Amino acid sequence: MGIDGKLIDELLAGRSTVAEIAGENGLLKQLTKAILERALAAELSTHLGYEKHAVAGHNSGNSRNGASQKRLKR
Repeated sequence: MGIDGKLIDELLAGRSTVAEIAGENGLLKQLTKAILERALAAELSTHLGYEKHAVAGHNSGNSRNGASQKRLKR
């Protein structure tokens, strides 16, 4: 399964410098963050056995208790 070339072109539209693509706040960093956040949310849903905001988790003793910003160590 590959990534659609049209999607890549759309993401790169308007970005022409290395800084815009791979810089500190570039596209690559933004994509990595978004993908990791989605993967971690899916992992938590699988672990708990219910989706975010589902009634099944209320007062179950194993519920989501909020979120806070996380920072990956380099």
